Amino acid sequence: MALTRQILARRPPPAPRILSRLLLRPHSTSPAPIPAARDVYTSRPPPPAPAPLEPTPRLRALRAAEPKPFSSFLTDRFSRQHTYLRISITERCNLRCLYCMPESGVALSPAAHLLSTPEILELARLFVSQGVTKIRLTGGEPTVRRDVVELVEALGELRGSGLQEIAITTNAVALSERKLERMVTAGLSAINVSLDTLVPAKFEFVTRRKGLERVLATIEHAGRLGFGAVGGPGRRTLKVNVVVMRGVNEEEIVDFVEMTRERELEVRFIEYMPFDGNKWATAKMFPFADMLQTIHTAYPNFTILPKQRPNDTAKTYHVPGFAGKVGFITSMTENFCGSCNRLRITCDGNIKACLFGQEEVSLRDMLRQYRSAEDAVGAGTSREEMERKLLEIIGGAVGRKEQGHKPAEEIARSENRPMILIGRPPPPVSVFRKDTTGVFGFPPLHLLRPSHQHPMRLYSTSSKPPHLPHLTATGAAHMVPIHTKPVTTRTAAAVGTVRFSNATPLHLIATNSNKKGDVLALARISGILAAKKCAELVVLCHPIALSSVEVEVTPVPGGSGQKDAPGGRIELKATVTCDGKTGVEMEALTAVMGAALAVVDMCKAVDRGMVVEGVRVVGKTGGRSGDWGEEEEEEMK
Repeated sequence: MALTRQILARRPPPAPRILSRLLLRPHSTSPAPIPAARDVYTSRPPPPAPAPLEPTPRLRALRAAEPKPFSSFLTDRFSRQHTYLRISITERCNLRCLYCMPESGVALSPAAHLLSTPEILELARLFVSQGVTKIRLTGGEPTVRRDVVELVEALGELRGSGLQEIAITTNAVALSERKLERMVTAGLSAINVSLDTLVPAKFEFVTRRKGLERVLATIEHAGRLGFGAVGGPGRRTLKVNVVVMRGVNEEEIVDFVEMTRERELEVRFIEYMPFDGNKWATAKMFPFADMLQTIHTAYPNFTILPKQRPNDTAKTYHVPGFAGKVGFITSMTENFCGSCNRLRITCDGNIKACLFGQEEVSLRDMLRQYRSAEDAVGAGTSREEMERKLLEIIGGAVGRKEQGHKPAEEIARSENRPMILIGRPPPPVSVFRKDTTGVFGFPPLHLLRPSHQHPMRLYSTSSKPPHLPHLTATGAAHMVPIHTKPVTTRTAAAVGTVRFSNATPLHLIATNSNKKGDVLALARISGILAAKKCAELVVLCHPIALSSVEVEVTPVPGGSGQKDAPGGRIELKATVTCDGKTGVEMEALTAVMGAALAVVDMCKAVDRGMVVEGVRVVGKTGGRSGDWGEEEEEEMK
C-alpha cells in the first residue's frame, strides 16, 4: 500500500498538449467530478494543478465568434438558404418545337461568350464551398454537349466537399443507355425528363422531330438503373415534367397519371408560365384547380401525400395503389416563393436569383478578369481576391432577391427571359444588368387546327424575337448598315440537287457526249461567276470582295433504290469565303443556283422533267451570330 502512495505522489501533471485539447472542448471546461477516494489516498494532499495555458489570439477569436450554420452570401434577407444551383451548360437543342424556334434552328452565340467547362467547374466549386448541396445541369438540351459525361464526373469529385446531389433536366432524345450509365457511374442521382405528349404523331408535329420512342425507352432504362419517385440518401429520383397548355395537351393529363401505375416515377404537371415574347394570357393557362378536378374525375381517391418534401416546388399527390406519384408546380396560382432555395447560372455566365426576375449579374466577366490577371502575374496570385469578389457579387444578387414574384399578368407585361435561355453577353461596361431579350412565339389554341399563334415551353435556345433586319420600323425595305461591324473571316456552305426524270442526261454527262460540252466543268464555272454577281442579282446584298469560291459538282447514278430520282441526280455544293463585315450565305446559295441552272440549260433537250431542289445553307462560320452547321445538328439528335 505504501508503494501505491508513492506512485500516485510521483505521477506527473497532465501534458500541456493534452490540457490544451481539453480547453478547446466546450464540454470539458469544467473539471469532471472525482470519485470518492479511500482513506489511503487522502493521507497526502494532491499535487498542485499547473497554471492554465494562455489561449492564442486565434483561439480567442474562434471562441468569441458566433458560428454561422450557413453562408451569409447564400442567405437572403428573408432567411432563405440557397442550397440548390441550376447551371445552363449549352444553348443548343436537338428539337425544333413549333412554340420554341423555327424549323431551321436559331443563331447560336459565339463560343467565347459562353461559359467554358473550367469556368463552370470553378463556379460550382465556389458555390459548394458556401453550402450548395445540389447542382442541376440544364440547357438548351444538356445531353448534346460533347463533354457532358466528363462534366458530371468532375462534379462528382465535389461530393467530398459537401455536394450531395447531381441532377439533369433533359428531353431524353439524345440520352442513350450508354451515356446514361456513364453519368450514373459518375454520380448522377436525379433525372427530370421534359415530355408534353404521349401521342407519337403529336410529338413529331410539335417537335418537328421523331423521338418519342427514345424518350420512353430512356425512362424505362432509368427505372432499371434504380431511378424512382422517392428520393433521399442513396436514392435516385426520376421525374417527368409536363407543361400543361389549354387546347394543346390537357386531354392527356389522365394518360400521364396512368404512367405512375406501374412505374416508380413522379409525373409533375407545370402551369404554363409567362415569359417575354410568348404572349401569355390567362385563357391559355390550365390552372392547378382544373388539373386536380380532371384527375379526381378519373381517380376519385386521388389524394395529397401527408408528408411533403421541404423546399420542393411541387405539391405531391398519388393514386393509392399506384407505384409512382404526381406533382403539381403551381407557380402562377399558388406560388412557392416562401421556401425557394434555388439560384440559376445562365449559359453566358449570369446569375439569376429568381426565375421571373429581370435582374442578372455577370459572374463570367469577373471570373475572366481575374483569370487574365493570374495568367499575367503568376498562378495563384489573384485566386483569393477573385473568390472574394465573386462572393460579393453573388451575395449582392441573393440579397436583392424579392420575397415573391409578381402576379402572372404583371410578369407577362415585363421583360424577362426563360431561365435556360442563352442570351447575348452583357455590355462590357456593366457587371449588373437587366436582360431585355425575348424569344417565344404565341401559343396555338389547338395543335390540330391552323393557327397563327405559337405557345412556348419553359425554355428555348433563341435569344431575341424573330425580326427582318431589311425592314425599317415602317415596313420599308432598306440595306442593312454594316459600317460598325468588325472585319472577320467568314465562310458559308450551301448545297442543292438537280434530279433527273430519266437516265439519258447522266449517261451523256458520264461519257462527255453532251452536244453543248462538258456539263460538270461549265456548271462549276457558272457557279463561281454567279457568286461574284450575287449583289447584282439580290438587290439588298452588299457587294463583297470574295476570297474563295469552290463549287463541287457530283453526279450520282440512279437505280432501284432511288425511287425519287430513277434517272440519277447531280449534287451541288458551294463554299464561299471572304474577309468582310457581313456573311456570304447569299453568295453560296447563288453559286449553287447558278451551277444548277447551267446543268438544266445543258440537259433540257433530253429531260424536260428535271427538278432543282434542296437548295439551302448547311453551314457558316464567323460573324456575331457564331458558327452553325447542319452536320453538328445531326450529331446532336
